[in-house]
Amino acid sequence: MTETTEQHETTGQRKTDTGPHRAPAHVHADQRDGTAREDDKQRQLDGFRVGAEGATLTTDQGVPVAHDDDSLKAGERGPTLMEDFQLREKLTHFDHERIPERVVHARGAGAYGYFELYDSLAEYTRASLFTKTGVRTPVFVRFSTVGGSRGSADTVRDVRGFAVKFYTDEGNFDLVGNNMPVFFIQDGMKFPDFVHAVKPEPHNEIPQASSAHDTLWDFVWQQPETMHMMMWLMSDRAVPRSFRMMQGFGVHTFRLVDAQGRATFVKFHWLPRLGVHSLAWDEAQQVAGADPDFNRRDLWDSIEAGHFPEWELGLQLISEDEARALDVDLLDPTKLVPEERVPLRIVGRMVLDRNPENFFAETEQAAFHLGNLVPGIDVSEDPLLQARLFSYLDTQLIRLGGPNFAQIPVNRPVADVHNNQRDGYHQMRVHQGESSYERNTVGGGRPAQADPSVGYDSAPVNVEGTKLRRRAGSFSDHYTQAALFWRSMSEVEQEHIAAAFGFELGKVGRVEIREGVLEHIARVDTGLAERVGSWIGLKPPEAEPVGPLTASRALSQRHRPGDGSLCARKIAVLAADGLSGASFEHVRRELAELGADVEIVAPHAGEVSSEDSAGPAKPLTAAHSLLTAKSVIFDAVLVADGRRSTDVLRARPDVAEFLRQAYRHGKAIGVWGSGRDVLAAARLNGEQRDAAVGHGAGTPAEEGVLVADGSAAEDAALSEFTAAFGAAVGRHRAWDRTLPAKTV
Repeated sequence: MTETTEQHETTGQRKTDTGPHRAPAHVHADQRDGTAREDDKQRQLDGFRVGAEGATLTTDQGVPVAHDDDSLKAGERGPTLMEDFQLREKLTHFDHERIPERVVHARGAGAYGYFELYDSLAEYTRASLFTKTGVRTPVFVRFSTVGGSRGSADTVRDVRGFAVKFYTDEGNFDLVGNNMPVFFIQDGMKFPDFVHAVKPEPHNEIPQASSAHDTLWDFVWQQPETMHMMMWLMSDRAVPRSFRMMQGFGVHTFRLVDAQGRATFVKFHWLPRLGVHSLAWDEAQQVAGADPDFNRRDLWDSIEAGHFPEWELGLQLISEDEARALDVDLLDPTKLVPEERVPLRIVGRMVLDRNPENFFAETEQAAFHLGNLVPGIDVSEDPLLQARLFSYLDTQLIRLGGPNFAQIPVNRPVADVHNNQRDGYHQMRVHQGESSYERNTVGGGRPAQADPSVGYDSAPVNVEGTKLRRRAGSFSDHYTQAALFWRSMSEVEQEHIAAAFGFELGKVGRVEIREGVLEHIARVDTGLAERVGSWIGLKPPEAEPVGPLTASRALSQRHRPGDGSLCARKIAVLAADGLSGASFEHVRRELAELGADVEIVAPHAGEVSSEDSAGPAKPLTAAHSLLTAKSVIFDAVLVADGRRSTDVLRARPDVAEFLRQAYRHGKAIGVWGSGRDVLAAARLNGEQRDAAVGHGAGTPAEEGVLVADGSAAEDAALSEFTAAFGAAVGRHRAWDRTLPAKTV
């Protein structure tokens, strides 16, 4: 357990740190005050962790195994004997190791950390999670893709799951959301239909982890309520650079409930410290082949390196009177409330600082459920949320083998558990006593019902009406917010959205489906429909588009750049034998101080010779060869100085393509010394490139392309260049350079 951190003096102000957040040290249990602390979950898990150091191989029954290479046979070349209990046990367990994967969100990655509140919400809720400032509540977070199977790639165009399990002193609270604030459908009755439509088509199981096929777009055509979400899915949000660079949203409207039972509507937002950044679509497709585990590896490596991902939690708090004045229905999950209308209140931060010990035991067996609520937090009447309250609990019964999945270590609360649930598959508790019912006298009346002041109680909401199957009239506008999203995008983001629609609909075989979807797009924006139509060879129909709207800056990624940090940004340095060791170390050291991961990519992996003005210098190590590393797995590219090195690089077509590809994807490119010759040889933008070379230290030849003349480690110009290059990397991409007129 750790002591509570210093409370913030200013409401909503970020607590600053001088370095990466380090895992906390344990302190003694006698410091406990009843509050769940950040390492309580890890202390609980310690009782289940099993190491193999110094261990002897045994069977599941603890019998020592002296021979594990051969089965028991009748003679050296005879048949295997049925009595070989060791073989039977080993094969039987192996045959049953797989469990059903999640129907959606099958592929994911997880990490532990903590949530720290620094702005009390005691005026709105009695949940201790949101009232005890400075306390670090342990969490487990799982990120995921939605449509693909466990074996699909990370960088497909898809929604990303963003699920947080808070291990609070009042029980587990699960905030099960996505990286987009709205969803495809308004009522849970359509959820099976939507999933069936987006999944691989049933006759041939194609395509995997892709929405670019007939059945999904047929569903969109027939269900115009999908249009707002489809705008998000066609945007850069659907191809995030990293889980660390995604926003998270609770999607639905929830309620906070205070001690007097007064309720306030709330929407949850996670804001990444590193900003919201994405891959280019062409890049994302190539990454899927070069490193299918790109996002999962990034999360793991960042935490292992001590660059702990961090988000702030912002809330939109809306009274019932304010809700009635809004032009959207808070119960409609296909709508959002613009931040300009209801600003975020920043109340805390979440830091992920520990990777799981075992993927299956923890990440795969983690069970999230929207019904995991704590006192002071309640649901709304959102019809999709209501259906999820059933479905998320139901799915665990088949996936995790029965009703006792809450006893799996990763799912166990740190709060005490006492109830009369008994037996079932995989029951781990040895319950004592004669009674297993409530109320009782045989067991001394225990466990007793909680005092109302601490027990869970639903918000006292007045509900009345005629029983019927009907959609609320306030849910009927399917185009205004889709248009708001479109008009809030930058020029580059709009170009990407139009191209994404063109790509997806270009994969649709049935012309009538393309025509039907194009009609919906025309009702969002005629200009967008014309651009999409030009991609798929169709003239958009006449339509009455949405009228004037005020754009929302908060919807554009361009306005969420983050803090400019280089934490765990991967930078490739192209080099060969004979590079300038002194200048390389100068650049590497200064970029590493900014948090970047700098790696040499050379014609061969392993030792690379270096030189300085006095002759041969200490050899350096190439982490990758040009055969195994492509520019798409890096955030930026440098070309090192050293005449012998650059003479080799400028003659290689794969080096030129490495640089051209980075240029097309808007990445920062930097060269110094004789590295300028390699840049010139690559001819990134035709003849213009030759003229662009030769600028002074840190001077951009064009946006995101920097050239320095200095090559000596002591040269101040090299430091100036490195600082300018780091700033360019921190801006993520020179996206304007990727517009069609500027593409190679």
